[in-house]
Amino acid sequence: MHRILSGIQPSGSLHIGHLVGALDNFALLQGRGEAFYMIADWHALTSKYENVGEIWPATLELTATYLAAGLDPAQSTLFVQSLVKEHAELHLLFSMMTPLSWLERVPTYKEKLQNAAADLGSYGFLGYPLLQTADIVLYKAHKVPVGEDQLFHLELAREVVRRFHFLYQCEVFPEPEAVLTKTPKVPGLDGRKMSKSYGNCIYLRDTNTEILEKCTRQMASDPARVRKTDPGNPDICPVMDFHKLFSDEATVQMVDTECRRAGIGCFDCKKRVAEAITRRIEPVREKIEAHLAQPAHLEDVLRDGSARARTVAAATLAEVREAMKMPAL
Repeated sequence: MHRILSGIQPSGSLHIGHLVGALDNFALLQGRGEAFYMIADWHALTSKYENVGEIWPATLELTATYLAAGLDPAQSTLFVQSLVKEHAELHLLFSMMTPLSWLERVPTYKEKLQNAAADLGSYGFLGYPLLQTADIVLYKAHKVPVGEDQLFHLELAREVVRRFHFLYQCEVFPEPEAVLTKTPKVPGLDGRKMSKSYGNCIYLRDTNTEILEKCTRQMASDPARVRKTDPGNPDICPVMDFHKLFSDEATVQMVDTECRRAGIGCFDCKKRVAEAITRRIEPVREKIEAHLAQPAHLEDVLRDGSARARTVAAATLAEVREAMKMPAL
C-alpha cells in the first residue's frame, strides 16, 4: 500500500487557504493509502525559537483543526514531529552527506531570509528543507500532498535519496512524488497570496461577524470600478476568485453577468461571498471549538499517533544504520 505524508507547522490559527489548499486534500487522500499527517513543531522553531511557549497551544489547536477538517485517527496517523526522535537522527545523518550548495540554492531560503520578521540566520533555517526530506522518507512516503511552492523541496528530497542510494549501494527509500492540490493559490484580502505574514487572512476560527467585516471592508475588488454604475470586470476582480472557491455555480454565473453590466454593486457582491465562506467554515469552526474543549482527548490522539509513527520510523532508521555500517548493539 502506498504511503502518504504531509504536515503543517503549529504557528497559530489556520486560514481558509489552508482548508481548501491542504486540509481538503489531506482528508481526500487518507482513504487512498496509509496516511501520516504531522504537526511539524521542530519546523516551527525556525521562527519561534524565542517564543517556544506558543508552540504547544498551537499544536493542540492544529490537532483540533485536523480533526474538524475530517482527518480520522482511525484512518490516518496524526503525530507530533518532536515526539518521534528518529526525525532528528535521520536529519543529522543526511546533513553529513548533503552538499551545502544544495541547501543554499533552495529558492525559498533567500526569499524568506529577506522578508521574515524574525531573525532566520540560523543553521536550523538553512537546514529545514533537509529536515523535510527526513520527515518524508522516514516513512517511505510515496505521495506527498504539497503546494506548488514546495516542489523544489520535494526535488531536493529525491536528490538526497539518490545520493544516499549511490553512496551506500542500497535501495532504502522510494522517491516521493508530489500530489498537488486543485487549489494551488488562495488570494488574500488584499489580492496577494493569503498569508499570515501579510495579515490578509480569513481564519477558520473567525466569527461570522468577523468574516462579514473582512469581506465587505477589507477585500480588494476591481480597482477600475469606482461607482456602482460602472461596469466591472470579474476576470481581474479578486472577489470573483473567492466566489469560484466558495459559491455555487449559479451564484458564480450570476455575479459574472451582473458585474459586467453593473447590475450588482461591489458591497452586495462581497456580502454574498462572505455568506458563502461562512457556510463553508462555520461547521469547521464549531468542530474546532468542540475539540479544543477536550484537550485530554487531543493529547490522547497525539500520543497514540506518535507511538504508531515511531514504530514505522524506527524500522526505517534501522535500515539506514545498517546501510551506513553503524553498530546496532
